[in-house]
Amino acid sequence: MKINSWYSAASTCLGLGYLTSMPGTIASSVAFLIHVLYPVQAWLIVGAFLLGILASDKYVKKEQKTDPLFRVFDILKPFPISAAERLPGGLGVMADDVVAGLFTNLLIRGIFWFFLPALSG
Repeated sequence: MKINSWYSAASTCLGLGYLTSMPGTIASSVAFLIHVLYPVQAWLIVGAFLLGILASDKYVKKEQKTDPLFRVFDILKPFPISAAERLPGGLGVMADDVVAGLFTNLLIRGIFWFFLPALSG
């Protein structure tokens, strides 16, 4: 592990991203568990997003990488995820994940609506 700065720690979920070839999946899992155990306010999510833009911008420049995250929609990159990824620097790294998350949310809601209408409220 090479956590030598605040942005390295933030970009790798305190080094957990180094443990697998799927760092974005690990970080998403940790964020999900935190939310389940301690639901966070919207302002904190927005703050983490803004911090993530700064951290990932510095990280990808230092490590000379593009977007190091890994999930199904992040791999397939359908529109508009592909367009979000083309935004400059850390904003593109974070924006494509937000759009992919929205797609995933809609997919899950669609599955619940179609297969489990009584639970979809």
